Amino acid sequence: MGKRIDRRKESRKDSAERRKFPRIEDKGIEVQLKGEGFGIITQSLDVSASGVYCKITNPIPLMTRLDIVLALPGKKAGSAPLLLHIEGVVVREHPVVKDGKTVHYDVAIFFNFLKPGDREKLITYINHQL
Repeated sequence: MGKRIDRRKESRKDSAERRKFPRIEDKGIEVQLKGEGFGIITQSLDVSASGVYCKITNPIPLMTRLDIVLALPGKKAGSAPLLLHIEGVVVREHPVVKDGKTVHYDVAIFFNFLKPGDREKLITYINHQL
């Protein structure tokens, strides 16, 4: 008999290998999300130079366009954060349910516009965290 293949692991591996930029777990980045008629301030769960994954209290529909401000921690303790202004779109959203109740939503946001200089700043930040 053949060996059973776990397609979920295989697809995760393939998608990780397709990533253009490394993704790091970083819960210390403040993320401001603004859409039509709403604004949210939250924290990142992970980030790459192509997107951010974060936790929010209310759902945001897929393909919603957002204005985003990432507040990267300053280089020195107590220094001002580096603010990156980004345009993005919600590409994945799902509820996190505990004891039958939705406690929050995890949302993945793709950066569809980030100034090249700001992308370099984000890449530098990520590389220092690796």
